[in-house]
Amino acid sequence: MNIPLAERMRPVKLADYIGQKHLIGPSGALRPQLDSGLITSMILWGPPGTGKTTLAGLLAKETKREIFNISAIDSGVAKVREVIQRAKDASGMFAHSNPILFIDEIHRFSKSQQDALLGAVEKGWVTLIGATTEQPSFEVIPALLSRCQVYTLNALNQDDLLQLLNRALIVDPELKRKTVHLSETKVLIQSCGGDARKLLNTFELLVMPNANKEVEITDTYVKAQFDQLGVRYDKSGDQHYDIASAMIKSIRGSDPNAALYWLSRMLIGGESLSFIARRLIISASEDIGLANPTALIMAQSTAGAIQTVGLPEARIILGQCILYLAMSPKSNSAYKAINQAMHCAKETAHLPVPIHLRNPANKITQDLGYGADYQYDHDAPNGCAQQNFLPKELTQANFYKPSARAKEQQSFAEFQKMWSGKYPN
Repeated sequence: MNIPLAERMRPVKLADYIGQKHLIGPSGALRPQLDSGLITSMILWGPPGTGKTTLAGLLAKETKREIFNISAIDSGVAKVREVIQRAKDASGMFAHSNPILFIDEIHRFSKSQQDALLGAVEKGWVTLIGATTEQPSFEVIPALLSRCQVYTLNALNQDDLLQLLNRALIVDPELKRKTVHLSETKVLIQSCGGDARKLLNTFELLVMPNANKEVEITDTYVKAQFDQLGVRYDKSGDQHYDIASAMIKSIRGSDPNAALYWLSRMLIGGESLSFIARRLIISASEDIGLANPTALIMAQSTAGAIQTVGLPEARIILGQCILYLAMSPKSNSAYKAINQAMHCAKETAHLPVPIHLRNPANKITQDLGYGADYQYDHDAPNGCAQQNFLPKELTQANFYKPSARAKEQQSFAEFQKMWSGKYPN
C-alpha cells in the first residue's frame, strides 16, 4: 500500500507532536486537561495541515479513552446516532471514561446533524472533539458551541516545518534509503503555507521519484521540479491569510486598486467565496463603521448575492463591493467602543443592575421597587428622559468617541440634541 509520507509521519505519542505549543506546551491551554485526564468537549479550529486530527487522536490516547471517528462528508444523521449509541454503550464503566467522538470537518454538518449531537454531549455519553477550518461561530450551531471550548491551531511556523523535515529524514524508512541534504528549504517551506501535510507530501514528491540515491534540496532544484511536475508555487511567499490581510488593509487604507488586486489573487487561487464575504462584512463594520453605515448593508447583500449567483459572475459583485468599501470614509469608533465596553464589563461584572432598570415581572419584584423610578423615554421631551442607565460606579464611563468623519459627526450632533448637549463628546 502506498501510504503518503504525511500519514507515515503521523505521531503516535504526544512528545512527537510538533507545533501548537500554546495548546500542549508546559503552560499550554490543554495542559491541565492532559494532566488531569478530564478532557472537555472542544472545537479545534485552524487551517489545513495544522494537526487537528492528530491532536484529537493523541488526546484520546493520552487520557486512555476510546475514540470514535466520523467524517462530516459522508455521515448522515442516522450514522451519527449509530456511532453515538456505540459510544454510549462503551461509556460509563469507569469514572471519566466516556469515549471521545471525533468529527472531522464539523462545519460540513447540517443543523439537524449537529442537533443530533446535543443530547450525547449534554449527558456526558461522549466527549466531542470537532475539527474545522472555518470560523466556528459561523458554522457550528450556538447550542452545540456553548457546550464546547474553542481552541485555535496556528499554521506551523518555519522552525516547526524544518523540524518536521528533519524528523522525516531520521525516522521514515522509505526516506532513509536515500541520502538527502537539506541545503536550502526556503522555497519548499514557503510553498506549503504552514500546512504540514502539504509540506511532507510535496517533499516526498521531490525526493522519492528521483533516480539518484543522493538528493540535494536547494531552492533552485525545488523551483525546477515544481515547474516540471505542475505544482503551483506562490513566488511571493504569500499565504492564505496573508493575502486576506493585504486585501483588508488595502480597504482600510482606501486604495481601491490594491484592494481589487488582492481580491483577484484570492479568486484566482480558488479561495472560498464565503471566506471572502465574511472578511468584507467585518471590514465594513470594523474599518468603515458609522462613517458610512450603508457599507455593512452593502457587504451583507454581497454575501447573499454571490451565493445566489456563484462564479464567474460573483467576481463582479465582489469587485463592486470592494470598490465601495475602499472608497468609503473610514471610522473605527464602533470597533474601539465595543472593545472598551467589553473590557469594562469583564472588570465590573459584579456590579448590580440599577433598580429602576430591573424587570418588575411579578408582585415580589414590584414590592422590592423594581422599575419604580423608570422614566418612559417616549413621553419625555426630544424622546430622551436623560436618566442614568449604568451602575452608579460607572456613570462617568464613555466608551464611544465619534470620528471626525462628516456623516458620523452629523449623526452624533443629532444624538446630542436629545441629551441637550449633556452627553460627553
